[in-house]
Amino acid sequence: MRITSTYTPKKWEEKPYEIIENRMKSTKATVEFAFSGDIEGNANVEYLMFYSSFDPKDPHKAKAQYVGLMKITGKLKGKSGSFALIDNGIFESGVAKSKVTVIPESGTGELSSITGSGSYRADQGGCSLELDVAV
Repeated sequence: MRITSTYTPKKWEEKPYEIIENRMKSTKATVEFAFSGDIEGNANVEYLMFYSSFDPKDPHKAKAQYVGLMKITGKLKGKSGSFALIDNGIFESGVAKSKVTVIPESGTGELSSITGSGSYRADQGGCSLELDVAV
């Protein structure tokens, strides 16, 4: 089944752990999202990010690649539980685009058998997630 949701960042704490030649950096971000639509709930995410370029004055000019683990808790089309996603994406020209995959056997509650994959896009105009899942 196709799942579509929008989400809003509620918390974003990102800290560099390595600066390379004052033009590249590696960071870790702890993030919380609120979801609405086919998914009603919250997500906690841990991202590791590598910036091949960044502008300290304007973060939207950065170029980065990232990986993350996202745990979504709430309701998916009325079914309660949680599940985890592997997130692999890029950030460029102010737009984040990711491919996500449900981690096998990560589902709980009514979502205990969830499988699937999808993508998301986030920019200054909003954030949306699309998943094709079996529950």
